[in-house]
Amino acid sequence: MPVVTTPALDALTTRLRAAGCVFAEEEAALLVAEAGEDPARLERMVDARVSGLPLEQVVGWAELDGRRYAVAPGVFVPRRRSGLLLRLATARLAPGAVVVDLCCGSGALGAALLAREPGIEVHAADLDPAAVDCARRNLPPERVHAGDLFEALPRSLRGRVAVLVANAPYVPTAAIASMPTEARDHEHLVALDGGTDGLDVQRRLVRESPAWLAPDGLLLVETGRDQAVRTAGLVSAAGLVAQVHHDEEIAGCAVSGRRPV
Repeated sequence: MPVVTTPALDALTTRLRAAGCVFAEEEAALLVAEAGEDPARLERMVDARVSGLPLEQVVGWAELDGRRYAVAPGVFVPRRRSGLLLRLATARLAPGAVVVDLCCGSGALGAALLAREPGIEVHAADLDPAAVDCARRNLPPERVHAGDLFEALPRSLRGRVAVLVANAPYVPTAAIASMPTEARDHEHLVALDGGTDGLDVQRRLVRESPAWLAPDGLLLVETGRDQAVRTAGLVSAAGLVAQVHHDEEIAGCAVSGRRPV
């Protein structure tokens, strides 16, 4: 780590705070640590952060479930609230189980599940080429597929998926403009925009999921609190046993759908 005096660290903190960084002191310390012995790199990183680039994209990684996963410019940054999907999925993990991470973004969800149970057969897919490239850094590259939802997956997985997790875009189009600038300006729109009511991608995903789930297989979809009842309705209409889940501590909301045996 470079020798950064307290006044210099304070100056970095002041720059970050002036740019609107809520946790400016912690971010300054992290950027110093990430820059290593390269003061020029530190200056580039601070400039990028001050310009509004998300911290995770500045340092090149995001933390999920206690581990670091690569992120790349434009790719959806894993949120803490997705820990609810991990918790719900973990109860179904077993060696040999097929697990699919759709709309995978960085692939952090699938990678975190693989870290919890190394014996699973995990696959991930995304429509965004930047996300696919990034996910291949976090997962076995041959298990990350490019394409639109289930069209991207190997046909051999139909009817075999034990757990299907999906953080599909669910922000209503009209609400994009009011999102934090870090997401609105630095994550690709395809990862955020869920259409007029936010459920366009969920509708297609939920409708097609029963054909891919194994008997007693589980679909897990992250959704908004004000959308949960409608998401659950989509899941029930697809013939799955729906349940809404909340985690107040991390502001997480998800709907599960179990395929009957």
